Amino acid sequence: MRDTSQASAPPPPRPRHATAPVPSLVLASTSVYRRELLGRLGLPFAAVAPQTDETPKPDEAPRDLAWRLARAKALAVAGSATEDTVVIGSDQVADLDGTPLGKPGTHEHAVAQLRAMRGRTVHFHTAVCVVRTGTGFDACELDSVAVTFRELSDDDIETYLRLEQPYDCAGSAKCEGLGIGLLARIASNDPTSLIGLPLILTTRLLREAGLDVLAALRTMPR
Repeated sequence: MRDTSQASAPPPPRPRHATAPVPSLVLASTSVYRRELLGRLGLPFAAVAPQTDETPKPDEAPRDLAWRLARAKALAVAGSATEDTVVIGSDQVADLDGTPLGKPGTHEHAVAQLRAMRGRTVHFHTAVCVVRTGTGFDACELDSVAVTFRELSDDDIETYLRLEQPYDCAGSAKCEGLGIGLLARIASNDPTSLIGLPLILTTRLLREAGLDVLAALRTMPR
């Protein structure tokens, strides 16, 4: 009969595998909207102005413009990195029947944009490019949202612009604010895309670059 008078020794501890260091994270943008969205992920990051010329090329399609600028922003900031760094570049272009609509900048341009869009469907293309300097990872993808505007009166347009002043937003409307009252319908796979940074797409590209958001958060001190 086996002697059980003494407790068996506990098994030896399993060896711990070293955790790979988390690369620095940089947002190649000074947009307050993108900073707020990326901040929702809980990772520390720096925001750096990419100093990129955003002038469209002749006959450049809105989708192509968003893609090109997102990558140009990411590469411009990645080029000055001195350590292993993951850089996110993003750009959004509103597409009205093939015509790109950027940030209005002025009240007059915003009025013209909203008049052109009333009663019509506009596609907002948001491109995201993720570059990792330490590995050479470089990937860009595009997320599109279809937005249908109501038949807006000139009074509606003037009242909205006076109250929200969305002159730094492509398409002259903030769906996360009062601009939602201008819309009849939004068709989207990602509720953050229209605000300026599609987080579902962004977190997937970060994982592919070797920066898993949840895994990185597990290693951070609480």
